[in-house]
Amino acid sequence: MNPDSEIYRLVDLLPASGRMFAKIKSKPEQPTVIAAQLPKPWDQTRPVFINFDLWSQLSKPQRDLLILRTVNWLGSVNWLKPNIYQGLVAAGVVGTIFELVQGDIIGAVTAGGLTSLAGTQIWRKNYSSERELEADEAAVRVAVRRGYSETDAARHLMAAIESVSHIEGRSQLDFTELLRVQNLKAIAGLSPVGVPQTLRRE
Repeated sequence: MNPDSEIYRLVDLLPASGRMFAKIKSKPEQPTVIAAQLPKPWDQTRPVFINFDLWSQLSKPQRDLLILRTVNWLGSVNWLKPNIYQGLVAAGVVGTIFELVQGDIIGAVTAGGLTSLAGTQIWRKNYSSERELEADEAAVRVAVRRGYSETDAARHLMAAIESVSHIEGRSQLDFTELLRVQNLKAIAGLSPVGVPQTLRRE
């Protein structure tokens, strides 16, 4: 597989919003098929790293759904979306600066701890089961606009999750991957049982 031509094809597959921030890069030394890190608030581009030797072992539909899913997950990360944790981070940063200016070390440490705690909660939210399932569902919706049926898109993404685990030498899926597969089975009509709301929020 020629990485340059595949990158060009994948970029063309992405929705316009994804093309604006996602930067697909070849990373042959990584042990995973595809990887993307939680972007920092100031990052204008969000890289997606692919090991094309491993990537080539997936079918084209699996590759399509996997890139759509990864880019949709990256696009869902919004550090500036107003909620309690973003408010606590902002308050913690302001408080830390204020206390440092005042020379209050204990106050600065307390405010810094608040910032760290709120930042950790934001990180956990972005890696939650709910966010992972939402990224899968968004990928299926985009794939439908690219000519796939909803059933086929869900099946291809489900197969991609299982294939990636095998390619990477993992003997079984982790808990979140099992939830994702079950959710995709329900979307594809292969199971009458979806993922309960309580588990989506894990």
